[in-house]
Amino acid sequence: MAAPPDTSDVMEDVTVVERSMDNPDLFALLYDRYFTELYRYLAARLGSEHVEDLVADAFLIAFNGRGGFDSRRGTVRSWLYGIATNVVARHRRREGRRLNALSKVPAEVSADGHEDRVTSQLAAEASRPELVRGLKGLAKGDRDAVFLLVFGGLGYEEIATALDIPVGTVGSRINRARKKLRTALGDVNPMKEW
Repeated sequence: MAAPPDTSDVMEDVTVVERSMDNPDLFALLYDRYFTELYRYLAARLGSEHVEDLVADAFLIAFNGRGGFDSRRGTVRSWLYGIATNVVARHRRREGRRLNALSKVPAEVSADGHEDRVTSQLAAEASRPELVRGLKGLAKGDRDAVFLLVFGGLGYEEIATALDIPVGTVGSRINRARKKLRTALGDVNPMKEW
């Protein structure tokens, strides 16, 4: 008698993606494995107001694009973080267009996103407004790399896969961000473990 197909949590991510092409229900294993992790990452970047919808969007994009996943380019986890980072950018663009439309209506609207509010809150708690200025002053790519490292807990190779850039570029972005933040803080490195 043949053994039933392996659908346990021990099935490797790449195998899940591959087998989900013939058995789409298997993709739910990835959802179960990574939902909480991606939820935390997106909540740290954007706040919790719409985060469940955004995580669902990220998994829908992954599900629809699973045929294009290439395990030679990195792990499923880093692929999912790349999609989540793109969801952040797409959400911000939509929010920016909405705020631009609202700006035409006489009302007081803050253009700061949740990420800026979190950064401000962290700096205020640490009595370090310089950290806020430093984080806000980072280029988008540098900020994405830092937040994938800090909020996502990804390593350099995973960040490279997530952002579709070479590992050396990740190192450059993190190093550049570290230098800018150190300068903003008066030669103090806020994250020595970077």
